[in-house]
Amino acid sequence: WALHLKNVTVSLSGQYECSFATYPHGTKAAKIQLIVKAEEEQHYTKKVEFNQTLEIPCLEDTTSENVSNYPLKWLVEENGRKEELVSKEPSRPAVYGNSSTLYRQRVHLGLNNALKIFPTKMTDDGRVFSCHVVYHPERVQKSRTTLRVFGK
Repeated sequence: WALHLKNVTVSLSGQYECSFATYPHGTKAAKIQLIVKAEEEQHYTKKVEFNQTLEIPCLEDTTSENVSNYPLKWLVEENGRKEELVSKEPSRPAVYGNSSTLYRQRVHLGLNNALKIFPTKMTDDGRVFSCHVVYHPERVQKSRTTLRVFGK
């Protein structure tokens, strides 16, 4: 016996019970607690020397699900404003944002959807780069990485 849920939302969280009558043993029942998480977020800090190459993994601790099977996007945050740097749909080439003059020529999507920045500049210090993986419209996993740039 199995219960199949489609279009899962947070409102479906709760306890589910399956019960059925058996002969000659009587009623059998099993309970399960379902917790639906809307969003998961991880925070990291990366240190890099000025003028070096930096590679930021999208989701560092993700092993069970292949991130490349889902849409994702990389953003940079500055003064509360978010700007999309690159987006990727499964089985399609990456699309780079055109509006960022600061990152237009310096960012590339690397292996395993890591964000590569070259060369790093002092103006990158304190910037927050975030990767958003959309497993489902109501299930987005994010990683946020704050960059610390040091001079030689």
